[in-house]
Amino acid sequence: MHNQVVVSLKSKHALFHPYPNTLLQNPRLSPSSVVRTNFYHHHHYSVLTCRGIEVSVPKQRPNSLSFGNGSVDDERINKSVVGVKDIDVATVGNLCVDIVLNVPKLPPKPLDERKAYMEELSKSPPDKKYWEAGGNCNMAIAAARLGLGVVAVGHVGDEIYGRFLLDILHAEGIGMVEMNEQNDIIDSLRSTYETLLCWVLVDPLQKHGFCSRADFSEEPAFNWMNMLSTEARMAIRRSKIIFCNGYGFDELSPRLLVSALDYAVEVGTSIFFDPGPRGKSLIIGTPEEKTAIDKYLRMSDVLLLTSEEAESLTGIDDPILAGQELLRKGIRTKWVIIKMGPKGSILITTSSISCAPAFKVNVIDTVGCGDSFVAAIAFGFIHKMPLVYTLTIANAVGAATAMGCGAGRNVATLEQVMELMRGSNPNEDDKFWEELLNEHSDAKEITLLTKVALNGNNIHPQRTSLQKAVSELLPKLESAQTKQTRAC
Repeated sequence: MHNQVVVSLKSKHALFHPYPNTLLQNPRLSPSSVVRTNFYHHHHYSVLTCRGIEVSVPKQRPNSLSFGNGSVDDERINKSVVGVKDIDVATVGNLCVDIVLNVPKLPPKPLDERKAYMEELSKSPPDKKYWEAGGNCNMAIAAARLGLGVVAVGHVGDEIYGRFLLDILHAEGIGMVEMNEQNDIIDSLRSTYETLLCWVLVDPLQKHGFCSRADFSEEPAFNWMNMLSTEARMAIRRSKIIFCNGYGFDELSPRLLVSALDYAVEVGTSIFFDPGPRGKSLIIGTPEEKTAIDKYLRMSDVLLLTSEEAESLTGIDDPILAGQELLRKGIRTKWVIIKMGPKGSILITTSSISCAPAFKVNVIDTVGCGDSFVAAIAFGFIHKMPLVYTLTIANAVGAATAMGCGAGRNVATLEQVMELMRGSNPNEDDKFWEELLNEHSDAKEITLLTKVALNGNNIHPQRTSLQKAVSELLPKLESAQTKQTRAC
């Protein structure tokens, strides 16, 4: 698996604005419709992969969201239907356009040298073939490709990048809900209102450097947002799950993110939270940040972390003990999921431990794997699958994404996921799992996914065969595929 290097680039020249040195005459978006269909322009784009191969945008779907019980027209989303949850997942914040560039080397560490590097890089605007949907769009697209009904709640500007992002979401059958209320007051400078851009720099060794406008200020990029719009609240109310990650704090204020969480709790919507690399800095951040992340960690139904992130938040290096500590501190927490990279993943509840090894694949690019993984966890959660089956499909979706290059429209397709699962080739490491689980032999229930199940009532941990899991998962995925085909 390729290593990733996260680079923070503090330079005002790191972003290219399509309308430099201009003021926004009317900084408000004129329409207030929940799903931004008025901005859709039905063009076809292509993106250059890290191997220099152009891939086209997926075929556009009808202007509707395909939910569990049929099709719901875009305009229906703003109707109040008490108790009805006909949206599967709403992502909250973190909508951006990635500018993916191959570079000879990543920026040097000294600040002045990094500044010079970015000034050189930004002398000319990036070609559209290097643009890609990023941030929570990765999770949204992966979820939609699994057949879930998805809405992205956030902010995009009324410029070329915003319209590009809306086109992609629309092509994937994903609705867009503007997060800010009409009476929010914002700075007149266009840069405070524009769609957030993230530069994704890839060196010849496939190491990555990331930077965005959010790196250049101590305040969130959209700190002018003060309250959830009526439409955003309705989307949360109608969703089974909302998903937020730590990068949301780079663009939205802690107060606004907490208001989304509080409203989700009020209306019975489950909360998925992935603190990501930002979790470590948030727990020692401003008083508002510390309060907000503490509330997300305690009030979320499902927490998703890497083993390193779990250790940074708990101080415990054993991933299972770290997960159990997060469960103990949680108020609403039902699942804690620890991502173990090429080893696999672990799902911990108050009464059980479920483990599934990763699939063996030729890893090309790990960007977007974690987001795709979350989408599949949501799929299993909504469909009330056995826990180890949920991990199985999540590992498959993450691995299938790793076989491609980049995120956005390049995350795994349903066909790729099913093909990988049919191959049933797990990255089994019996010694690793045996040593880890032996430390927790007193747990009430331990389930381990293996290539071959062992018979016997006294075998510990309990083993579930991958073949059995795949045989029961494939019909569900094939059903989702059939629904997608009919919607196109």
